[in-house]
Amino acid sequence: MTEVLKTENIVLHFAKNRSLADWVMRRSQQKVKALNGVSLRLVKGETLGIVGESGCGKSTLARVLAGLYQPQQGEIEFYGETILNAKGKAQRDYNRRVQMIFQDPYSSLNPRMRVGDMLREALSVHKMRAERDIPARIAELLELVRLPQDAADKFPHEFSGGQRQRIAIARALSVEPEVLIADELVSALDVSVQAQVVNLLLGLQEELGLTVLFVAHDLRLVRHVSHRVAVIYLGSVVEIGPAKELFAAPRHPYSEALLSAAPSLDPDDKGNAIPLKGELPSPLNIPTGCAFHGRCPLATDVCKTTLPLLKGDPAKGQVACHHRDPIE
Repeated sequence: MTEVLKTENIVLHFAKNRSLADWVMRRSQQKVKALNGVSLRLVKGETLGIVGESGCGKSTLARVLAGLYQPQQGEIEFYGETILNAKGKAQRDYNRRVQMIFQDPYSSLNPRMRVGDMLREALSVHKMRAERDIPARIAELLELVRLPQDAADKFPHEFSGGQRQRIAIARALSVEPEVLIADELVSALDVSVQAQVVNLLLGLQEELGLTVLFVAHDLRLVRHVSHRVAVIYLGSVVEIGPAKELFAAPRHPYSEALLSAAPSLDPDDKGNAIPLKGELPSPLNIPTGCAFHGRCPLATDVCKTTLPLLKGDPAKGQVACHHRDPIE
């Protein structure tokens, strides 16, 4: 299996603006610890799902991989080549080959540009086609995402949310990427059209040989589309493995609680959610040791002082817990 993207120990902290009281009291500047040593790999042709509570760092990780944020520590490799601090042609090449589709189709499209002009701009800037061939390519892209040809002459406000997200997908595909990063692709859409957009993405993945990083909070959706799943808690990966095995038998206590709270499609399933004590800690003040120890039913003294590292076979699944072993 070809390794497309690989991250090693990605750390990204955002400095919090100091208030007047902070200046008067001479308090030091606080930092939001968004990502705290994230390591994962993305294999060619697969879909890797990223799940976790709101504020856990899912979208921040997606933006780092898309080149929108620069981490303070760590490495990102694309086909074995380091891409952090890349400049010029190397950076433009990476930005073309790794494209991101954002959550909100209402704000991710320029309201003053017709759809055809958006696609033409992307094709021209990246020199994807000769000028004479651009109209034909625009027609191909619209057909790919199941939009009528007259969509090229319309503005974004003339489309529904689902259609706008199709336009965003077409724009991303216009530069012929190898990796698509879908950040909450359908969470802003009506339930009635979510399945249509997801099925479109899956069809395009198979047709074009795309590799997908799929960030979502809907666990049922992640289970449906993903080959592997990574569970993130307070900016760290606590478990990662094949979707089927992880959903059937999660190893980390946080994964167990998260998956147990997911609603079931079976009307006779009354649910068996595992309650977690306490609240999600602030990313301004992450607990020492295992960040989950304050809410974990298995926590012992070692959890309060020693950070657990991911252990296990990457092909079978890995877990970061002092009291749980990965699946053998």
